[in-house]
Amino acid sequence: MEWEFTPQQVVKAEVDYGFEDFRRDLRQEVEMNAGGDAAQIQATNDLLFDLCYWLATNRELDAFVAQHAAAPPTCEFLREVAPAMAANADMLGAILQRMIMAEVERGAKLEEGVANVHRLVVQTTAKLRH
Repeated sequence: MEWEFTPQQVVKAEVDYGFEDFRRDLRQEVEMNAGGDAAQIQATNDLLFDLCYWLATNRELDAFVAQHAAAPPTCEFLREVAPAMAANADMLGAILQRMIMAEVERGAKLEEGVANVHRLVVQTTAKLRH
């Protein structure tokens, strides 16, 4: 995806671009670039979001790929697409940072803010997958 603003601008709240915006834009990108029926598009979208979230939370690509070891084509796809997803992961990381900062600004301790944001991401993602 391409933006007319930077992740730093998102972190500093200089632009209004949030989690739902990111999810919508990723879905549009997947629909434009991935073939297949609605179920395949949804599965690809879910996989790419999970990859972006994994990378945005500073975890190693190899550990994510290893979770899909039973499906070698998926592993190959993830390794091929990971470099293209780096900017998306950076933007998602900025969004998550801004969300955590908003929690702290509302009075939450940092650890509590991180947990709240993670819980929100998990809940939102689960709703979108059903």
